[in-house]
Amino acid sequence: MSDLKEIAKNAESILIAGHVRPDGDCVGSCLSAYLYLKKVFPEKQIEVYMEHLPEVFRFLDEQHQFVSEKIEDKVVDLFIALDSSTTDRLGDVEPLFYRAKSTVCIDHHISNRAYAGENYIEPEASSTCEVLFGLMDETLIDKTIAVPLYIGIIFDSGVFRYSNTSRKTLEIAGKLIDTGIPFWEYIDKCFYERSYTQTQLLGRTLLGSMRVLDGKIIVASITRRMLEFYEAKTEDIDGIVEQMRVTRGVEVAILLHEIDDQRYKVSMRSNDYVDVSRVASFFGGGGHKKAAGCTMQGSVHDVINNLTEHIELQIRS
Repeated sequence: MSDLKEIAKNAESILIAGHVRPDGDCVGSCLSAYLYLKKVFPEKQIEVYMEHLPEVFRFLDEQHQFVSEKIEDKVVDLFIALDSSTTDRLGDVEPLFYRAKSTVCIDHHISNRAYAGENYIEPEASSTCEVLFGLMDETLIDKTIAVPLYIGIIFDSGVFRYSNTSRKTLEIAGKLIDTGIPFWEYIDKCFYERSYTQTQLLGRTLLGSMRVLDGKIIVASITRRMLEFYEAKTEDIDGIVEQMRVTRGVEVAILLHEIDDQRYKVSMRSNDYVDVSRVASFFGGGGHKKAAGCTMQGSVHDVINNLTEHIELQIRS
């Protein structure tokens, strides 16, 4: 496999970007790629774009040194897309991707169709950070680079609980721990710690949840009014669908987040045999077998009925 150094060696201007509404794996892969390339090529012009750096990950860029939330319209030598299964998920910088002199995509989503000039896609990997680690010279990975890599891996592997965790995942995590990072702190800080607002929103959402299809599916919705009432942000929703998923007897958890009138962002998680990426793909979304999402139009009941119809086909088969 190529090395990130080889991929970037002939480029003088490099733009690194992940997907809209960045999560831990997106943030971790973008920042670690930046730190690694800056260490190897300090003279190159390298930028990281994110539409928004979630509060929980702000400590990774407290001085606002790395992440830019606005990028000027230009042509770069190399565009590196990380953890983004399609170009439209790149958001505002999608036009820069198409104008770049060369493009690279590094990802682990099974729905990725290899849209870049060079593609490094490993659907069996726990995370994009795991794929990215394989493109790095291990001798150059210091504590600074190891931290975002580790955070990306624990985020997308559910702290090594999800079925996408492999021996390779654990071995890479062990190597990152060997750099001396306080790994236990990052597990609490990025995965379990909640603000009081997040705790209130979680409680309200779980209280309003319901089970359907003989208890095999649990569904809940978060309205814009709920977010306003608790003065919550979109990122405060993170982790709620996972709490729903661990309800005894449940195979699929579905969380609807109202983003406009009769328009919902859908997050789905499964436990054993249902492939939620198939369901999400049918409605124009994507993701992984046990974690996927899409955006849907209609009333809450319309959305739930459409989703459960497809899930039931897998449950009954």
